[in-house]
Amino acid sequence: MKLNLPLALENAIRELTQAGFRAVVVGGAVRDALLNIPVKDFDVEVYGITYHQLATRLASHGRVDLVGQSFGVVKLTVNGATFDLSVPRRDSKTGLGHRDFLATFDPSITPQEAASRRDFTINAMAYDPVANQLLDFFGGETDLREKILRATSSAFSEDPLRVLRGMQFACRFDLTMDQETAAMSRAIAGQYVTLAKERIAEEFMKWALKSVRPGRIAQYLRETGWLIHFPEIAGLFGTPQDPQWHPEGDVGVHTMYVLNEAAWIAERDGLNGDDRAVLLFSALAHDFAKPATTQLRARDGGPNRWTSWGHEAAGGPIARAFLERIGIKASIVDPIVKLVENHLAHHHISPHLTHQSTEHPSTNSQDEHAITARTVRRLALRLAPANIEQLARLIEADASGRPPLEKGLPPSAAKLLAAAQAQSVHAQPQPPLILGRHVMPYFDDRPGEHIGRITRAAYEAQTDGAFSTNEEAMRWLAAYVERVI
Repeated sequence: MKLNLPLALENAIRELTQAGFRAVVVGGAVRDALLNIPVKDFDVEVYGITYHQLATRLASHGRVDLVGQSFGVVKLTVNGATFDLSVPRRDSKTGLGHRDFLATFDPSITPQEAASRRDFTINAMAYDPVANQLLDFFGGETDLREKILRATSSAFSEDPLRVLRGMQFACRFDLTMDQETAAMSRAIAGQYVTLAKERIAEEFMKWALKSVRPGRIAQYLRETGWLIHFPEIAGLFGTPQDPQWHPEGDVGVHTMYVLNEAAWIAERDGLNGDDRAVLLFSALAHDFAKPATTQLRARDGGPNRWTSWGHEAAGGPIARAFLERIGIKASIVDPIVKLVENHLAHHHISPHLTHQSTEHPSTNSQDEHAITARTVRRLALRLAPANIEQLARLIEADASGRPPLEKGLPPSAAKLLAAAQAQSVHAQPQPPLILGRHVMPYFDDRPGEHIGRITRAAYEAQTDGAFSTNEEAMRWLAAYVERVI
């Protein structure tokens, strides 16, 4: 293999090598290079050197920051680019917690000994850029090629966070877990409670942001024995669905298909960051309430069918509780809850363009259910801080996760999205035309609750289509104030 390094980092490594030390690139950069994934972050370990010697030698190459001294890390910044170089360390377990380790630094540690402390074989490889040599002591290249996730050594059991790291690696790289590693994971399942919420959130966010096959999550958690910690996911499996609309199987099977479709949609639409996380987490949580709402009901004199009426509204609080428990930030949680609570809006708004599924009570195509300008404005307001574009992506993932049924955005949702775009409310609700500053002059600029009441009434009227321009808004306001004073 050949890993191309930034010139500044390569120069620093060559100088360290010429001075008699050995510097190798470690971790994810090596793994990603073997997978032909662009490498953005480079971590380097330097052997046969002390921490302060390393800092001194790097100082001639750029700015040196000793912010990671307790971890043996020196940060080198050259022309705005920052690289982490470290001395290898030994970690000794001192307690049950994720952070209960005693780190010691020893220049005599070898690359193989240092690699043995890494979590998985695919992350335990190193690359010597001077010798152009791959250092693979534990078969990581073979495991990567054969798509196997295997612990590097028994030291894996010392850190329970590694199980959740494995979760996102399995879903990012479409890996199958080695059975011995699964057994070690089951043995430490009880240590989940020792993990800090922010570390749990970090691994779930990586799952949401980077997964290629996010639908592997349930199988992984089941094999490791960690599914017990996520009952919202566990409860999906074994919850039946009407085979006419869900030939793929139960709710759990459906949700895993939906997750994989959501990842494909995110890639197609170029989603990243919070936008991608919102789609993936809403796909995971959209049917969380089905276990509690699913019943076998008679339908119009026909055969009994499995139904899950009301699972939209009931799903919002369950999704919120799950996401807050694993530490996901509010700016992501809030739109997800709205999407979960409205993921069947296209059925309710335009039933004449969709099937009469068993997931909600029967509706009809009367005028009040037609897709009107008022309807989409109301939906945009109800969805905030999520939006109708995000809802359309979730609906598409949900509809596509039912093989062998046809994939794609249902006609009802496509018409809903088009109507929202025509009203310019696909990305956010209408901005209010009447604000407090418009109302205040009618009350001699006296503040009070009456100002808020009138502006809220004005926004309701605007959403209902009573006015759409500034001039119309001011005329409406004058007439409204005259009536209420």
